[in-house]
Amino acid sequence: MKKPMEATGDQLILATGGYDHTIRLWQAHTGNCIRTIQFHESSQVNALEFSPDKSMVAACGYQCVRMYDMDSNFNNPLIAFDGAQKNVTRLGFQEDFKWMFTAGEDCRVRIWDMDMSFGFSTPACSRVFDCQAPINAACLHPNQVEIAVGSQNGGVFLWDVKSENHDQLVPEVDASIQDITISPNGMYLAAVNNNGNCYIWTLTSSSNQKLSTLQAKQKIYAHKRYVLRCKFSPDSSLLVTTSGDGTARIWKTDDFQMWRELSIENYWIWDAEFSADSKYLFTASSDGIARLWKLETKNAERKYIGHTKAITALSFKDEIISE
Repeated sequence: MKKPMEATGDQLILATGGYDHTIRLWQAHTGNCIRTIQFHESSQVNALEFSPDKSMVAACGYQCVRMYDMDSNFNNPLIAFDGAQKNVTRLGFQEDFKWMFTAGEDCRVRIWDMDMSFGFSTPACSRVFDCQAPINAACLHPNQVEIAVGSQNGGVFLWDVKSENHDQLVPEVDASIQDITISPNGMYLAAVNNNGNCYIWTLTSSSNQKLSTLQAKQKIYAHKRYVLRCKFSPDSSLLVTTSGDGTARIWKTDDFQMWRELSIENYWIWDAEFSADSKYLFTASSDGIARLWKLETKNAERKYIGHTKAITALSFKDEIISE
């Protein structure tokens, strides 16, 4: 059987977006650009996310959130969300596509009901969480109930979407949280800041608890400069951090020691995402190139060339195909 990154056809799609105001869709296994979408005439792409069924790709930027049909060559957005204010920095989907969330510099996380029973009308905003500070990052817990949030004033929040309960802590005073992530096994939460530090907490929950509890585990001096993104691998064994120092560093979660360093000299690495088998990593960087790295060898196996300015966001979803 074919391995994940050797699949044929165009089912393995990489989406990239950046400062050239475009979204590009690529055949991940060939490097061919198969579609270019004009996102917004005056906004960069801050984040990208495929819908759970891969039928749509969502993008957010300055005062805009848009969704595009993956099965159409019609490049106008299928859905344009109302009420987006200031810079929308993150978005994501509940696993059954019942709702999606957005977060941004208006200090709010919004929950949008994705009920498509009446056609592709604009989703309604059903819940709002106000962090009282501009938000740089947000991610959904694997339990599909809690959202972790990172703010510019250094706050890390955990919000229960159903009960509205929330908790807050500040790991480092006067440091902006740039990104936040929860491991797929629900064991760890990681947050990175503009001082180059990465904080790890152990997440625990029980039937008696209304909200998961955070227990400080480790502080990693991850980079010498600004950290931009952090993400766990699908098997929860690895954590990647990317930085303005031109590196993506891979940390093993059994001891949180650095395992690999990928380098693009003189450029910022804005975003990264693992393949489903956790053996490959995609990166997006300020040289306008996305790359596919084989982690075992640290080699850049493929380059995706076409953007005219920095790539700031990417999304990739694949499925492991057995041998």
